[in-house]
Amino acid sequence: MALDTAIAPSEPTVEDSLAPRVIEVTNPRDGSTASRVEVASPAEIEQAVVRARTAFATWSRTAPGQRGAVLKAAALHLQERAEELAALNTRETGKVPGDALGGVQAGIDTLIQYAELGPLHRGEVLRGSFGATDTAKPHPRGVVLALTPWNDPVAVACGILGAAIVSGDTVVHKGSERCPATAALLNEILAEALPEGVLVGITGDAATGEALLAEPGIDVYAHVGSTATGDVLAEMALRTRAHVIRENGGNDALVVDADVDPAWAAGQAALGAFANTGQICTSVERVYVLREVADAFVTALVAEAEAKTATDADGYGPLVDERMRNVVQSHVDDAVAKGARVLTGGSIPDGAGTFYPATVLVDCTPDMLVMHEETFGPIAPVQVVDDFDEALRLAADDRYGLAATVLTNDMEHALRAGDELPVGTVKVNAVFGGAPGGSAQPRGASGAGFGYGPHLLDEMTTTTVVHLESAPRRSDR
Repeated sequence: MALDTAIAPSEPTVEDSLAPRVIEVTNPRDGSTASRVEVASPAEIEQAVVRARTAFATWSRTAPGQRGAVLKAAALHLQERAEELAALNTRETGKVPGDALGGVQAGIDTLIQYAELGPLHRGEVLRGSFGATDTAKPHPRGVVLALTPWNDPVAVACGILGAAIVSGDTVVHKGSERCPATAALLNEILAEALPEGVLVGITGDAATGEALLAEPGIDVYAHVGSTATGDVLAEMALRTRAHVIRENGGNDALVVDADVDPAWAAGQAALGAFANTGQICTSVERVYVLREVADAFVTALVAEAEAKTATDADGYGPLVDERMRNVVQSHVDDAVAKGARVLTGGSIPDGAGTFYPATVLVDCTPDMLVMHEETFGPIAPVQVVDDFDEALRLAADDRYGLAATVLTNDMEHALRAGDELPVGTVKVNAVFGGAPGGSAQPRGASGAGFGYGPHLLDEMTTTTVVHLESAPRRSDR
């Protein structure tokens, strides 16, 4: 997940110091201005936390069923403005319109899912000695600071917001500076259907996020974004004692076994590496293919890449901005300098916008940035291996631990992947997918805590164990 950084002002003047800071976002499709949004002042940041803390006193005591009903009403309110929100997302991030609308719909569905799951969230009862019992009761944690990304801004944010709100927490939410207007509109729409202070939106950049982390009165840091930002968050939590939930960068491996159809496998690799122009947390970032099928696989993968054109109909848009495109190009250049060959793509095209072609690299080695760092672009770097053991070893040798995919017809290989790959999610024969309500727990540099699914309700609550047994009655009664 790519890092969000502050936008530095140019040559400040006295007048500038008195005026609000502004984030201006460029449309990555054509270079036009997509949005201009004021950055929250220090007073607004402080007041946001106060508002959320004040609302928590009442919201935390609201019956779970009522909280669920309110959240569902907010989801239906969002449905009414889905197309408006999706269009704004497309202008700010370049996301293909159909995908942008799909992301909003996914967010709505997630809110409804949590509206239904929240009232069913239950504790435990433990049996002790006769006549005594222990109950483990979940309680809201308090104020949640939600820091969410740009690559699927509505769907990801709704997961965190929905789980927190239905659990009885209140939320201060700052979206990415790469899509500040999208995040602001999402907050505005949802807040209209919620009690005052249950959701407070803040607009800003990296400096705003740092100020929020330092603000007293926050009980949970929930973050989806870069590993570098997640590390800052975790370090801050050592001082504030906030509970941390973070899904950070990934370097997801794809293993192609010798017994699968290489053309089908190439289609899976292309989907994983090129969907949303490679800007998905669980995109395929590196490919290990067994030698027996390598030639046919690579030929088919090149054809898949060359079929990708920068058109909405093809579902392939630009990278989010010039900064991201420069990172992608630097990773490709590093690979070539270390011996990789570019079979297709691999260079910045002419024309407006921040488009980048679907790219296939071969002769890749572990020392290349494309193999050991998150590129977050439409790059499929391929390393040929001699056997499944080597593929599994290389796939596991990584500081990240978000997800991995294995394409195989060998049941033993599939089971070994689940046992041996140190990641939150192992997918067999599908680069994307999973049961509704699924959960995952990233490892290593990819974060900590369950970031979605029913287990996120556990992250958003804390447990009190109540031991109960009878006491002797007064003898005079």
